[in-house]
Formats: sequence, structure tokens, C-alpha cells
Amino acid sequence: MEKLQCVLSGIDTLEVAYFLSPSEEGRLDFEKLGATKELLRQSKSRKPAHIMLGGEEFMLANHGTGSGYPFLIENQAFSIQFGEFNKPNFFVTFRSIALWHSGAYQLHSRFLAWAASLGLRPYRPELLSRVDLTFDYFLPELDFDEDNFVSPFSKDNQHRKNGTVQTFRLGEGGLVLRVYNKSDEIKESSSKTWFYDLWGRKENVWRIEWQVRKEWLKRVGIRTFEDLAERRGDLLRVLVIDHTSLRIKADDSNRSRWSLHPMWEDLQGRAKQMDGLGIVRELNEPDMKSMQDERMMQITISIYGYMKRIAAIYSLQGETSPISLDQARGHLALKLKQVHDPLTWAADVERRMTEMRLGEW
Repeated sequence: MEKLQCVLSGIDTLEVAYFLSPSEEGRLDFEKLGATKELLRQSKSRKPAHIMLGGEEFMLANHGTGSGYPFLIENQAFSIQFGEFNKPNFFVTFRSIALWHSGAYQLHSRFLAWAASLGLRPYRPELLSRVDLTFDYFLPELDFDEDNFVSPFSKDNQHRKNGTVQTFRLGEGGLVLRVYNKSDEIKESSSKTWFYDLWGRKENVWRIEWQVRKEWLKRVGIRTFEDLAERRGDLLRVLVIDHTSLRIKADDSNRSRWSLHPMWEDLQGRAKQMDGLGIVRELNEPDMKSMQDERMMQITISIYGYMKRIAAIYSLQGETSPISLDQARGHLALKLKQVHDPLTWAADVERRMTEMRLGEW
């Protein structure tokens, strides 16, 4: 039987506030962007507009954000909220797939280079708002429950499906620990099948994820990327050694004397050795093709399910026994001819290609 194994670790979510000021030759035209957004809003289209800005492709939303920023642009690397008069004037979420492609530092440099191409320079250091530290473990069998966690967290809950626990959640607000079945989460919601190549497997991978916001980051002096590089290990040691642990139940009434669970014992060992930004495993072009192929298979499975519904509808209408797949395809072909618009097909396919390239599936 395969043994417990850490198959991946790193940063999965990163939110950063940037304080940027324009140079005299600034090239970010807020008025033009506002006009583009307004035209998009008036068109009643829910789809964002494809734009080129500072040498990067983005999708421009037709709305502002709940945080009060008038502009939202996104691509496969960044989700950027910004406004001319906001402070901080740029709030950036680094996308998960980009973090695993390139790493936090490289994305930070890429964002600053993009800003510089628009005549924007930092007038004060960036401020990290949220960092998600993750460790993915192959766990052949779930052998713990919520009572195995020893922690000062006052709030916890768990999520089950068909009687089986999928997620343990402890804490709220500035610090949250989630231990959950990442394999199930990918199948049921996120569709991030590119993790399979990083893990080297598809099943029984559980994620230990610390969601750390700025009030907790500040406790260990983490405000900037430089701080994160220097003190990330200090933060993790506080979290997995001093704060919370996973233990094996015993008769001792003092739960802190219970033996560490092997997964947490491995995690503590990694925390003790850590002083950098963690492991990054690059996805090359063949891996990206594998991701697309996997997504295509998911679409095919969905279509196959709809074909059964089509067969059921026409079987009921004809009062016959269930019709075949080929017959159902024939009915569908006739319906597709009725709705197909050759004048918009190419443009709509091109738009979807752009959205996929920029990270929207």
C-alpha cells in the first residue's frame, strides 16, 4: 500500500496592495478606459471586453468592484482592481495557475514591469493582504476527525458528502485553517485538473491550507515580498508548531500530549527547514495541452449526459422505447441548424479562445 507523501507545497493565493504614482509621461488613460467600460455597460453584454494594456492582454469588466475600485481587469496571471483616486490605487490578486507556473517573486516583478510600461512607479512599498500557504499530501485513507485537531481556534466546522468528510475548517477572519480533499474539490467545482500533473496522481490528495490575512502577517513582520521571503518560515512555524496541530487520539486527558499525526509531523519538519518562497513546479506547453485535453473530456462527459436527456425527450414524444445515440445525434443536428448563426460563429469562437487563453474556462 502506498504511504503518506507530501506531493506539492507552495503559495496558492496571494493578494497585494500596490501604491503607484504616474510619471510625467504616464500612459494609463483612465478616461479612455472609462469610456470603454461605459460602452460595454450600455451594450447590456455580460461578457468582458478584450483589451491590450501595457503589453498584456486583459478582459475588462463592465463594472467596478465591491471594494470600491472603478476598474477590474483580469488575465491568466492577475486579477487587478484599480482606480485613479483610490488608495491604494491598485489591488492585485495573483491567480493560482500563475503562482504554480512562475512563483510569487516572478509575478511580482512582472506586475511592476507592466506598471512601469504604463508610466507608473511605486511611491511606497507594496502591502501583502493575504497569503495562502498550502501543503498537498497523498493520504491513502482518512484516519482523523475534527477531535484530532488541537488548537486555540474557537470556531470550527466540517463539510460532508454522502456521509464522508471532505473539509475541516478551523478559525475565521484573519486566520483560517482548511484541511480538505483537494481531489474531490477539483472534480466537483474548480476543474483545476492541471494539478494532476504536479502531483503525479489524481486521487486521495488532501490539502492543508492556511489562509493568512494582513493582521496575522504583521504579527511576524510580514508586509512586503522581501519580508515574506525572509520570514515565511517563521510564520509557518508559529502556525503548525505553536498554534495548531493534528494528533493521534489517546487516553490522556491532556490532548497536547497526544502523539503527532504523521502528516503533521512531516509538516512541522518542513516548516523547521523553510526559509524561502516554497516549491514551484513549472507547467510546460505539453502540460497545458494536457489541461485542455482534460477539460475537453469533462465537456464531453457533460454533453453525453445531455444526449441521454435528448433521447429521453424524443422517446417520450414518439412513445417508443429509448432511441439510440445516433438517433439522438440526428435530432440534435437538426436543432443546431436552427440556432446556428454563421455570421457570429467565428467571432464568438475567437472570443472564447481569448477567454480561455486568459484563464477563463
